[in-house]
Amino acid sequence: MARAILRKTRETRVRGGHPWIYASEIETTEGECVPGDIIDVYSCKGAMLGRALYNPRSQITLRMLTTQDEPVDEAFFRRRLSDAWEYRKRLCDTDSCRVVYSESDFLPGLIVDKFANVLSMQTLSLGMDQRKDMLARLLCEITGATGVYERNDVPVRRHEGLEMRTGLLLGEVPERVEMRENGIVYLVDVMRGQKTGFFLDQKQNRAAIAPLCPGARVLDCFCHNGSFALNAARYGAADVLGVDISEEALDVARENAARNGLNARFEAHNCFDFLREQTDAGEKYDLVILDPPAFTKSRQAVESALRGYKEINLRGLKLTKPGGFLVTCSCSQHVSAEAFQEMLNQAARDAKKRVRLVEYRTQALDHPILPAAPETKYLKCMLLQIF
Repeated sequence: MARAILRKTRETRVRGGHPWIYASEIETTEGECVPGDIIDVYSCKGAMLGRALYNPRSQITLRMLTTQDEPVDEAFFRRRLSDAWEYRKRLCDTDSCRVVYSESDFLPGLIVDKFANVLSMQTLSLGMDQRKDMLARLLCEITGATGVYERNDVPVRRHEGLEMRTGLLLGEVPERVEMRENGIVYLVDVMRGQKTGFFLDQKQNRAAIAPLCPGARVLDCFCHNGSFALNAARYGAADVLGVDISEEALDVARENAARNGLNARFEAHNCFDFLREQTDAGEKYDLVILDPPAFTKSRQAVESALRGYKEINLRGLKLTKPGGFLVTCSCSQHVSAEAFQEMLNQAARDAKKRVRLVEYRTQALDHPILPAAPETKYLKCMLLQIF
């Protein structure tokens, strides 16, 4: 088998459990190393470190699959997928869940979300992309899904030398899938919706707002399809307003509200402008929810992202009644929890508010975190009481 030999001392991170090896960490390759193949990985002293997906076109040239000397064949992938599914069956609601979360399920570059009996799949590494037909077949066998749709319309694939594409991979997939989350029925557009069709990573955070909602006046900004707003209505809020810039997303939110008989209103506004206008008008809410899209996709733009987060949180703090609650989130992986907390401290100081942390949360259990790979932890969700 072809092999890659790492430079001196470069195996430390791999031995510690991190699955990525960069081009600059490889001393040499031996044998016929074909892009997308699985090759052996060795330290400079000749110790075998495991086997990895190989792609010289990517800055992340090697993605570790196993640290064992074992065949990486169809049986291997079946075991990995079965392990991922057993984890979800034990800890998650399998009607709507992330079945495979890439490196965290030891299948680097593979993302699979399940909505009822439909799977939405992304193959973000060359090696996984070359095996997507086999993976789709195995996933249906293991989960009982009746269809797999490919959502490979994400720019990150270009780093792997891959084109963006979408389409049916296996079975049948309707235009919209009906699924249930936290007791609420949603219609999910697997073919054209954002990312894989629905944001599953906030499921448990949406449920966590239940004690804050009875009788409350609620503002949900950046609400997209209205999932936080609908949960607030379900948990007894007296008045719920969801705001997003996308009228198309709000049409889905309104349909979901009607489908569930939930009393929530949705309006299309630029959330930055709307928050400023509401603050100037002296409006007050019992619960304000801020769940914006990622403000940065790179380390270089973190400072600008933090300015954006501070702007909306400053407004959110001012809009919250004394004793009320602010739920604020960031899905920007490059913004650390510490930086996010410091931004909130500065916003509270400028807003002349005292803040009490009720709970710090992160992504749902179907998005598990590898402590050795900080990149697998990205979502920050803080439940705050404001005085």
